[in-house]
Amino acid sequence: MESRGVKAATGSDKAIQEELQRGGQIPTHIAIIMDGNGRWAKKRGLPRIAGHNEGVESVRDTVEVCGQLGVRYLTLYAFSTENWRRPQEEVSMLMRLLMRALRDETDKLHRNNVKVHAIGEISALPREVQDEMIDAIEKTKHNTGLNLLLALSYSGRWDITNAFKNIIADLHKGKLSAHQVDEATISKHLSTQNAPDPDLLIRTSGEFRISNFLLWQLAYTEIFISDCYWPDFRRDEVYRAIRDFQTRERRFGMVSEQVCTKEGGQVGRSPRESSLKHTLKSVSGL
Repeated sequence: MESRGVKAATGSDKAIQEELQRGGQIPTHIAIIMDGNGRWAKKRGLPRIAGHNEGVESVRDTVEVCGQLGVRYLTLYAFSTENWRRPQEEVSMLMRLLMRALRDETDKLHRNNVKVHAIGEISALPREVQDEMIDAIEKTKHNTGLNLLLALSYSGRWDITNAFKNIIADLHKGKLSAHQVDEATISKHLSTQNAPDPDLLIRTSGEFRISNFLLWQLAYTEIFISDCYWPDFRRDEVYRAIRDFQTRERRFGMVSEQVCTKEGGQVGRSPRESSLKHTLKSVSGL
């Protein structure tokens, strides 16, 4: 039987990862806006595709280190709906690169127990890319390690619009009534319905934008801006982002005194649930 499991860290990497795991929460879900490939290439006098090629190495290292750290979900913004507006030659090269990367990396992802998912308007991709994606999803569907979500032909507005179309269809079919439509209903109709909202968003290249990415899901996500271009992004930046994340107090709209603690007996409650119960108690006087 084929042995599957994430390759363990060694040496200084192992020490750093153990330190992070002792130091605080490891994000359950990390989302990354992989930005700066073109600028990385331009700075070196290279064609833009050279930056995209080097960016594949960044993906490899990031996927591996997230698996080693115990991150459960990693969502990579690989190709946005707006990216279709780029010059046709660049789009064609990106599609060929994506197809080759899927073909070359699927076996390694499978050996490392990574489960591949795709979110976005996948039907807009070239047929050959769709076929490689379907093969990767099928081959890794029983894996139990890191869930790798590839956002392809994706935008947050598309995701929300598509969710509302599906909700309206369910209303017409009688599967839903209007009073049942709430935040949970919308979340269940998004492309990320099987993943928790991201704990940490990393954006590379020093830009302070979320670029139409996971607009609904990022409501309470911590954001980390990395100054390096995506082709330069390696595990050291992941470590830096997680260290920064571990210093944050995630209040979810509450004040510090309300944040769930073991002493308060509220471990395991969702922030939304705890906040709602506190508000109801305050109003009712109970």
